[in-house]
Amino acid sequence: MKRYHFISAVLAAVPLSSWIKAKTAAILQTVKGFKVPSGQARFGIHYKMKGVTLNMLDIKISGKDTAGGLAVFEQTSLTYKGGPPLHIHLSQDEWFYVLEGKYRFRVGDDEYEMNPGDTIFLPKQVPHAFIQLTEKARVIVSYCPAGRMEDFFAVTSQWTSAPTKEAIAGVFAAHGMKVVGPPLMVD
Repeated sequence: MKRYHFISAVLAAVPLSSWIKAKTAAILQTVKGFKVPSGQARFGIHYKMKGVTLNMLDIKISGKDTAGGLAVFEQTSLTYKGGPPLHIHLSQDEWFYVLEGKYRFRVGDDEYEMNPGDTIFLPKQVPHAFIQLTEKARVIVSYCPAGRMEDFFAVTSQWTSAPTKEAIAGVFAAHGMKVVGPPLMVD
C-alpha cells in the first residue's frame, strides 16, 4: 500500500512541478516594455569579439527579458572575409536580418548571397556558417530560445588573440553548439 501512495504522490507532483516552472518563468520575464536606443546595448555591455572575428555585439532583447524564450543582438561585423566555423545549434533556431554590407551564408547544402534587407532562417541542428563579403557589415541576429548565447558572447569577448580550434570547439560545446567544419572561404 505504501508503494501505491508513493507512486500516486509522484504522479500528482509532475503537473504541479510544470505549473511551478511556468509561474517562475512568468515572474522572471520582463512585464514592462522598454526601448534600447540606437548604438546602445540593453544592459550597457558592448561585446567586442577579438578572437575568431572582430565583431561587436549589443544585446537588444535579452533572454532575461523573455524568460529564456528569445535573445536579439545587433552585430557590427568588422572582419572582412571572416566568419564563424560551420556549426550547429543543438536546440535553437537562429535568424539574421542584414542591415548593411554583404554576406554569404551556408545553411545545410545551400548557399545564399545576402544583401541589406535580406532575412535568413537557420533551423536548429542544421549546419550553418557565414562569411562577411564587405569591409563593414551589420545584422540583427536572433536566437529562439535564447539559450546560452549571451554567456557565449561574454566568454568569447574575453579572448585577446585567435584561439585554437580546440578552444573554439570547447566554448561552442559549453554553450549548446557543435563545430562541424571550417569557416567559409571567399572564392
